Amino acid sequence: MSMRFRECHEQKFLGPNTLIKQGAKLVATWRMFGRTCPPISRRPLRRRRMNPGSGERISIPGRRPSPHEKKILKLLKADESTQIDELVEALENEMSSSEIFAALFELELNGKIRQLPGKNFVKAF
Repeated sequence: MSMRFRECHEQKFLGPNTLIKQGAKLVATWRMFGRTCPPISRRPLRRRRMNPGSGERISIPGRRPSPHEKKILKLLKADESTQIDELVEALENEMSSSEIFAALFELELNGKIRQLPGKNFVKAF
């Protein structure tokens, strides 16, 4: 048995190999996603303006922030970063730390906030 054959049948490769057998496609960028996903999935996606050097962002129009996300957005500023510990302390009576982390993640994915080095957050323009 060749080394390559043995390697691809190891336990750690079962997930990716199964996906490939089921017809999975490599999607490395959002542009590739737009070309590979069904037309109905492409409809809600739209491109947002980018700030130079900030990377590319995709937002879903019409998605309203959750109550947790609204509380976080009230605390964040666009011109001054806020450290994650400050957010947790300010919201500890209203939300658990895991709810705060999840809301921050959702806001970042939706392009409403940006994470800076050191777990600092700012509102996105």
